[in-house]
Amino acid sequence: MNKLGKLIAIATVGGLSAAALPSSSALAAACGGLTFGASYAGRYTCDSLGAAPGVTIPYGGVTFLNNNTLLLGGAANTSAGVIDEIGITRGPGNQITGFSGGATLYATAPYVDGGLTFGPGGVLFFTGYPNNTLGQITPGGSSPATILTLDSSLSSVGSISFVPGGFAGAGSAKIVSYDNGNWAHATLTPDGSGTYNVATSVVLTIPNPPNPEGEVYVSGSNAGFGGHDSLLLAAWLTGAIDAYQIDANGDPILATESTFISGLTGAEGAVIDPLTGDFIFSTFVAGGGDQVVVISGFRVPTPEPVSIVLLGSGLAGLGLVRRKRAR
Repeated sequence: MNKLGKLIAIATVGGLSAAALPSSSALAAACGGLTFGASYAGRYTCDSLGAAPGVTIPYGGVTFLNNNTLLLGGAANTSAGVIDEIGITRGPGNQITGFSGGATLYATAPYVDGGLTFGPGGVLFFTGYPNNTLGQITPGGSSPATILTLDSSLSSVGSISFVPGGFAGAGSAKIVSYDNGNWAHATLTPDGSGTYNVATSVVLTIPNPPNPEGEVYVSGSNAGFGGHDSLLLAAWLTGAIDAYQIDANGDPILATESTFISGLTGAEGAVIDPLTGDFIFSTFVAGGGDQVVVISGFRVPTPEPVSIVLLGSGLAGLGLVRRKRAR
């Protein structure tokens, strides 16, 4: 299913929130029908949190506001796109067990897509599809402070990430196109208003089909990765999440591609749980709507200086600001 097909599927259910859709078949499709690649089978497990109550489908990117709150794109790829916040519950070992309460509006985010992440200065970045944009929400903001149109070499973006501390290329920004698979370095320059001018330079192209979405970095010390720090990249059209070893710049080495998991209808946003190392992504399931899936079995990440700068300012600092803001 391409993104047009996804939006048509959403239209057939009348744009209902995910909480209003049937979930039992969706859960089975997400985890029961999921297959881990040969290097990863038996080492990781899948659990679905189901639909996020109150978040309008289709889902977009996902990230953490703080250790107990997720941000999740809603009404993705439409002019009515938003970023909602919703609490999560944790059980033994800090594993996420479900959602807590319903979602509330965090910020408007027109055309929000698979990219949603905090960057320098506590700015929340989100990619916009199909209009090839990068939105920026400053701490305490409830709407984008700026929305930039990206270089046409990206056609239209899928995602953005910042390489975590401890990885090659730490701190650098990476943007990938959904339409043509182009992977670009992004240079951020402060614009004097708390946001950033962004220049991109394409360095490689993800092989066909060109459908990359959410992206996260995982340590080579995790089972099945053979000591090679790697990138996990959601591939929407193939219903898979692919793994690539990274080079000295934090870019994927295309020749090392392997399938981490397959059997999904599509995968959109992606994030690593800072407390457990679990891999979390949003996904669309035909006939069951969107949901949030958790893959467990990863090592607990060790914060590094760049992660502290980006996540500390983006999560802890932003949380303090938002508590002061009237909702």
